[in-house]
Amino acid sequence: MSSNTAFPPLSSRRPGSSVLSGWLRRLQPDTSRPLTQAWLAALWMGLLANWPLWRQLHGMADVRPLFVVAFVGLVIAATGALLSLLAWPRLGKVVLVALLLWASALAHFIGSYGIVFDPGMVANLAQTDVRETRDLLSWPLLSSIGLLGVLPAWWLLGRPAAPQQRAARRLAGNGLGFAAGMGVALLLALAVFADLSSAMRNHKSLRYMITPLNAVYSLSAAAVRSGQAPGGPPVVIGADAHLLPRAAGARPPLLLLVVGETARAANFSLNGYARETNPELARLSGSGLVSLRDVTSCGTATAASLPCMFSPLGRDDFLDLKGAQENLLDVLHRSGLAVLWLDNQSGCKGLCDRVPHSFTAALPAGAAPLPASLCDGDECFDEALLHEVDRRIAALDPLRLQRGLVLVMHQMGSHGPDYYKRSPPDLKAFQPECRSNALQQCAPEQVVNGYDNTLRTTDRLLARSIEWLKTQQAYDVGMLYVSDHGESLGERGLYLHGMPYAMAPRDQTHVPLVLWTPPAGALAQSLKPGCLAGLRDRPVSHDYLFHTVMGWVGARADVYRADRDLLAGCRLTSVR
Repeated sequence: MSSNTAFPPLSSRRPGSSVLSGWLRRLQPDTSRPLTQAWLAALWMGLLANWPLWRQLHGMADVRPLFVVAFVGLVIAATGALLSLLAWPRLGKVVLVALLLWASALAHFIGSYGIVFDPGMVANLAQTDVRETRDLLSWPLLSSIGLLGVLPAWWLLGRPAAPQQRAARRLAGNGLGFAAGMGVALLLALAVFADLSSAMRNHKSLRYMITPLNAVYSLSAAAVRSGQAPGGPPVVIGADAHLLPRAAGARPPLLLLVVGETARAANFSLNGYARETNPELARLSGSGLVSLRDVTSCGTATAASLPCMFSPLGRDDFLDLKGAQENLLDVLHRSGLAVLWLDNQSGCKGLCDRVPHSFTAALPAGAAPLPASLCDGDECFDEALLHEVDRRIAALDPLRLQRGLVLVMHQMGSHGPDYYKRSPPDLKAFQPECRSNALQQCAPEQVVNGYDNTLRTTDRLLARSIEWLKTQQAYDVGMLYVSDHGESLGERGLYLHGMPYAMAPRDQTHVPLVLWTPPAGALAQSLKPGCLAGLRDRPVSHDYLFHTVMGWVGARADVYRADRDLLAGCRLTSVR
């Protein structure tokens, strides 16, 4: 070949080369089309945003590699089918960007804490305040959102506008994409049906780990439930509420009801835990203090447990409740007692809306400022609940106070993942503690250290509350403490709480319950000697709270059940 030989012009090349290049151009997807974008997003989320699901499947000994491959294809196909229905100009991009960002956040929380995203978790998110949200922010979360959400969303938003197309043709194309996706998903499901049914039966949490289908289902289910709930005021219960007559000269009752947060019974030294997490309460054992060791919660998150434990129905019937219903506080108030709710968390979930209530930072007129040792910024340690409590009580209706008082203190307690924020410096007995909200990146013992320090904080609150009660000479006093739910601290790869109740580990449903009555008090004198101590190992649940409080303060109504009153069987004489 001579040195001046040139390549032939394009027009003179063999016809086959232009045909081949034409076919190659046709094989390249047109990324301006909404349907193409939908399937590319399905592929991205199915493969990458579901990494916690694929990690979970990889670690399961009872699944075959073939099933894992088929399940990956099934998730992508089902996601593509769903997104095909939404593949419309302008709407499609907005939905895809939202799902990409949502899926990237879910990937972090599911992968980091082992949570699942179900309708109950939607309710928890709806009631999360700014402080709790801030505690969950971390660099790993932002990295996940950036890589798995922002990056593909930025690419998607940079695609050119889709070519004009008649609505009927676009609808047909979207329908074809949906049918193709569902057809592939069905074929893959049938191919591994035995493995699929076994995995879904033995590992129920898997269905709530499929992102973003879990989000679409859970948000839709929560919206439907909300829409089905009748509007208007809550249904009245205990319309006949009244107080039993007191003996001549008897003092009115004062019951302090402390609602704990995220405390699990297994880590209470009162219940046999090896570490001293309850040193101050332990000194009161034998002086009217009893810790029950086998108590089960109504739910695995505050949004579920609080309304349930203050209801007279019990968990099984409460789940069937349609619409809002009054609660324990309403019945106590209707009976004539003074009721006060003090909150150091995100609120009472509607329970205290019709009775006097206040937050720790909202001080009454003339109150001394909160000491700097009790508060750090917008967060206070639970001991702040006792600050100026006498002044808060004095502001209540004096006629009601003459009949008795139920004071509710709602703790911040052991709320995670920032356990280290929940205990003051002088109560950090267990070191080193995890000082990050990325719990999975801390050594397991550091996570437990931080959590156990929070229980020391609760221990001091309860002990000092009892000291305060002893000063209330005008009342016959007592205290009942119970946590709303438990917590996972890394066991089986799970952290925090909120698992669906049917599959939740006992760590999230086994809670502490502590009773205290002064031995010389009227209540203690009305009980059979040693009877309360005999309750230590009796299996009970949150179902008993409503009726035990009613019985304790001498309130009665048609909703009261003596068989769910822990004190009823211990009384020397039967009281109706």
